[in-house]
Amino acid sequence: MMLLLMVVVAADAQSRSIGGRLGHGIEFSYQHSVGASNMVNLQVGLPFLNGFGLEGVVTYDWIFPITSWQEQGTWNWYAGVGGGVGMWGFDHPVGFAGVAGRIGVEYNFWFPMQLSLDWSPVIGPSFGKDHVGFNEYGLSSFGLGIRYLF
Repeated sequence: MMLLLMVVVAADAQSRSIGGRLGHGIEFSYQHSVGASNMVNLQVGLPFLNGFGLEGVVTYDWIFPITSWQEQGTWNWYAGVGGGVGMWGFDHPVGFAGVAGRIGVEYNFWFPMQLSLDWSPVIGPSFGKDHVGFNEYGLSSFGLGIRYLF
């Protein structure tokens, strides 16, 4: 009975993760499992674009196991879509909004930690007082993440 309880708690304990991501800035990252093989990912951060800024991205991701690489932990790759908004520059602020994508690979250790490498662009318009254009900075969003699983 105790073994069954421990297995159930361990399986349930891995449905969320919290951590950080380094890439074109510093980001806070939160993931929440939806069903057996999907997740919602939230990233809020300070991108180093054309000066400092603020950015928020939410994606719905599909997770696909990489079964041929299994050692002690587990490998997955994932892809998802969502949306993002943000701004950069405080003297002459420029805002942006657009469709967000995410594709990457993650390694879940046998203890509650995860490493990931991904690309999560935000594609759409940017706009400011003297500016209307394409958010080209949103294409450079490669990052390395580390998260605690709980």
